Amino acid sequence: MSETTHDGGVALGAAPSPDEGLTPVQLADKYGLSVSGARPPLGAYIRQLWGRRHFILAFSQAKLTAQYSQAKLGQLWQVATPLLNAAVYYFIFGVILKASRGLDQKTYIPFLVTGVFVFTFTQTSLMAGVRAISGNLGLVRALHFPRASLPISFALQQLQQLLFSMIVLFLVVVGFGSYPSLSWLLIVPALALQFLFNTGLALVMARLGAKTPDLAQLMPFVTRTWMYASGVMFSLDRVLAGRPEWFVQLMQLNPAAVYMDLIRFALIDGYDSSHLPPHVWAAALGWAVVLFTGGFVYFWKAEERYGRG
Repeated sequence: MSETTHDGGVALGAAPSPDEGLTPVQLADKYGLSVSGARPPLGAYIRQLWGRRHFILAFSQAKLTAQYSQAKLGQLWQVATPLLNAAVYYFIFGVILKASRGLDQKTYIPFLVTGVFVFTFTQTSLMAGVRAISGNLGLVRALHFPRASLPISFALQQLQQLLFSMIVLFLVVVGFGSYPSLSWLLIVPALALQFLFNTGLALVMARLGAKTPDLAQLMPFVTRTWMYASGVMFSLDRVLAGRPEWFVQLMQLNPAAVYMDLIRFALIDGYDSSHLPPHVWAAALGWAVVLFTGGFVYFWKAEERYGRG
């Protein structure tokens, strides 16, 4: 078809657009466009996280420094808080309730302090995970980055706090007659596995907490129940003596109890292998791999929904 121009010339009709008739989805595919905020493939997501590793470390260190910045004793509270908890538990369970059955006082106090420090590592990682997204909505909405950076950095913050506390734990253990030996090297793989478990737990709780912020109010009751069921203040195998063997082993394979038992076994001379459940290292590895892998995938599945609404 042709048209007559104002000066009497003839102009050919405009050629049809090559994109005419394409749907929006087809247009996006043709020009390499993607939905803003869409979840990337798992492999790409992992690469993005690795690229943000310096941010994750710096963010965890900043949070650790700021945690007690308003207190006069500052970072000393990182050690003082679990020690004060241990003192309270010793008075209630060691002195009043005599929960040290099967363990002499020379073993029980390092046993209790180790349990409090190690369980606190998992407890605080869980609590930090619940608030990782819901407590940082401003950051989530303002910047584009893999959201898993937040729960991972909070778990890393709790690991750094535990490492500071371990200095005091070592002094307590030595003060009650358990001196450094080759078994202390077992602390490294035990803490590494616990860190993986805690990170997976933080990732799970971060997704749940992003959807239901009120979960943060419920978690203290859950963690308190978990603490009492994990043998922080008493030896599970001694307290459960006489119960069915399957029930005893089930309680001992509780992940919090598994990691506490491994570190107690590594540090305390009077806490020998008779206190450990069978295949304890396999259980520690299994809990770490399953929860970290499952937690990571579970969190990634909702990546595009964090900070929306």
